[in-house]
Amino acid sequence: MSRSDHVQISGRILYLTEDADLLSKQLAGTDLSEEEVKRVDDGSLALIDNISTDELTPGWVCYYYDETLARYCLVGLRGNVVQKDSIKQGKFEVIVSGRSKGCGSSRETAPYSELESGVKVVFAKSIEKIYGQNCQNIGLLTTTDPAVFARLRRGESVEVAEFTRGLDAISAGVVRAGGLFAYNKSRLAGEVSPPAITTEQRPMTLAEKIIASRAIRDARSGEMGVPFVKPGDSLFVRTDVRFSHEYVTPMAESLFVAALGKDATVTDPGSVWAFRDHLTFLDKVMPEAHLKLGLREQANQLATVQEAFTKRHSVKLYGEIVRDGKTVGSDAICHNKVIEAIALPGQVVAGTDSHTCMAGVLGCFAFGVGSTDMANAWFSKDIRVAVPETVRFNLHGRLPAGVTAKDVMLHLLAQPFWKGGEGIGKVLEFAGEGVTNMPLDERATLTNMAVEAGGFTGIIEADEVVVEYLVAQRGLDAESVRKLIVKADANAAYFASFDFDLSTFEPMVALPGDPRNGVPLAKLREQSGGDVAINIAYGGSCTGGKKADMDMYADVLRQAVEAGRSVAPGVHLYIQFGSQDIRAYAEARGYIEIFLKAGAELVDPSCGACIKAGPGVSFTKEEVTVSAINRNFPGRSGPGKVYLASPRVIAASAIAGRIVSPTSFLD
Repeated sequence: MSRSDHVQISGRILYLTEDADLLSKQLAGTDLSEEEVKRVDDGSLALIDNISTDELTPGWVCYYYDETLARYCLVGLRGNVVQKDSIKQGKFEVIVSGRSKGCGSSRETAPYSELESGVKVVFAKSIEKIYGQNCQNIGLLTTTDPAVFARLRRGESVEVAEFTRGLDAISAGVVRAGGLFAYNKSRLAGEVSPPAITTEQRPMTLAEKIIASRAIRDARSGEMGVPFVKPGDSLFVRTDVRFSHEYVTPMAESLFVAALGKDATVTDPGSVWAFRDHLTFLDKVMPEAHLKLGLREQANQLATVQEAFTKRHSVKLYGEIVRDGKTVGSDAICHNKVIEAIALPGQVVAGTDSHTCMAGVLGCFAFGVGSTDMANAWFSKDIRVAVPETVRFNLHGRLPAGVTAKDVMLHLLAQPFWKGGEGIGKVLEFAGEGVTNMPLDERATLTNMAVEAGGFTGIIEADEVVVEYLVAQRGLDAESVRKLIVKADANAAYFASFDFDLSTFEPMVALPGDPRNGVPLAKLREQSGGDVAINIAYGGSCTGGKKADMDMYADVLRQAVEAGRSVAPGVHLYIQFGSQDIRAYAEARGYIEIFLKAGAELVDPSCGACIKAGPGVSFTKEEVTVSAINRNFPGRSGPGKVYLASPRVIAASAIAGRIVSPTSFLD
C-alpha cells in the first residue's frame, strides 16, 4: 500500500449528531444545511461523544473479518438510526463526532468497517489510543484539528502531513506509508529506520524502564535495549508474550497471509498463545434474527479457522473443556490465564484485546493491539510504541469493610481528569500502601480497568505478593522471580500524580452508558428517582470472575442463605468463573454449594455476557442489569440498561431484587 501526498474529499460528510432526526436525514440523502453546520461548529448542535467500538461494530458484526464489515458499519450506534448499508450507500467520505471516538474494545473491525464503507477521514474532538493506532495501521486518516477538517469541507486538497502533526515519528511514517504493513516492509528491509533513541540519562517510571529494556535498536539484527527513554520517544519493542483470541485471530491471519504470503510462518511460536474464550456460549443467547442470517455458522468458523492456524504454526491453544463427555466452556478467559500461567514481571505482553492491561498486575508492560499489529508481531516479534506519559495514583490507607477495588476504579474513572479525556493514552501506575495492602486479584481489577477512560495500560510494581503468587501458582523459584522485578526510579517524572485516602472510599455504581458515570451507591436513589429494580445480576468476566471475586460472592450469599433468603423472584443471578482453575478454587472452598443454595446459575469460563455472547445478557431495552464487568457502553451486554458495581453489590442486589449496598441487602 502507498499513499499520495494529498487527500481531497469529493463525497459526503456525516455528522453524528445527538439529534436523531438530523442523523436520519443525512442517512436518507440530505446533507446538513449551512446553518446546521454552523451550529455544529459553535457547539449548539451537539455531536455524539464516547462512540465505542462496540457501537461501530457490535459483537455479532465481528463474526465477519472481510469487506462484509462495511455493510454493518455503525449499526450499533445508540438510537438504532443507522441500519445495514446506511454508511456504505450514503457515500460518506468523512465521519464527524464528539469526544472519545473509538473508546472501548481494541477490535480493528471498527475502523476497518469505516474504511471499507468508503470513509477516508475520521474527525473527532478526541480519539482513543487503540482505535487511533488501528486507523493508522489500515490507512484510515484521523484528525482532531478543526482547521484541517474545515479545509477538507471546503474541498481543498490537504497535505497528508497535516494528519501526522503531533504524532510520534513511527506513527507519522505509518500514516505516510498508507499502513503498518507497508511501513514495516520498508523497515525490515532497511529502507526506513525509526529515529535512534538518544535520550540522555534520566530517572524513569516503571513502564519506561521496561520499554527501554525491550527497545529494538536494529530491526534486521534484532539487537535490543537502550539505556534511557522519555515520553514521546518512538520505537519498536520486542514482545515476550503475544496472544490472540478467536474473535481476532482469523482476521489477523488473513492480514498475515495477504502481506507475507501463504507460506509465511510465525516467528518463535513458543511465545505465542491463542484462546477460544469469547464465543463459547454464543449458541445459548443468539437471537433468532441472527440465526436466520447464518451468524451461528459464521461465528463457529472463527474457532475453526483459529484452531487450524494454531496447528499449522505450532501455537499453544487454550481451547474448550470437556467434562463428562460434554463441552462445558473454555479453559479460561485469556486475561486470567495470562496471569495464571504465562506473563512474568518485567516483560512486554501484547494481546488482541483491550484488557490485556490486566497482566500489568504482575509488573509487566501489557497492552492491547489490533489485528494488523498482531499480524506484524507474529512475524517480527515487535510492536510499535510511542513512549507514553505515566499518571501515578498513590493510594493510601485501607479500604473500609465491604469496599473493593472495583469501587476504587469507578471512583477514579469519575474524576474530571478522566471524564475530560486528559488521560487518553496514558499509563496508570498504581502505588502506595493502599495497593500493597490489596491481594493480587484486587490489584488486577485496578490494572484491568485502566483502559476504561482511554488509558494505554495499567501497571503495578511487583512485590513479594507477586513472588509468592508465582511460586505457589506455577512452582517458580522465588529468587529467580525477584530478579525479574523492575522498579520505578524514586524521582521519576510523571504527567500527573494523584493521592487518595482509601479509608474515605465507599461503594460505587456506574450509571448506564459509560464506566465513567460513577456515583456513590448511597446517592443512587437520588440520581435515579427511586430504587433501581433489576432483572439480571451478573458476576463474571475477567474483571469479576477471579478468586477474590468468588470470595466476595460467597461471603454475601452465605449470609443470605443463613438468613433463609435466596435470589429475589424475577431476578437471575449468574456467577461465571474466569478460568477452570478459579472454578476449582470455588469448589474446594465449598462455594459452589453456597451459590446453588442461594439460587445462582453457574457458568463455566468464557467472556460471555460481557461481550453479549453468553448467559447474563439482556434481550430487551426494558431489562436492567447490575454487572461486575468492566464497561457498560451502549449495547455492550445487550440492549438493556447496565449498571457496573462490585462483586459484593452484585450478590447483595440479586437477593434484594434492586441495587443495594452489601451492608443493607437483608433489611
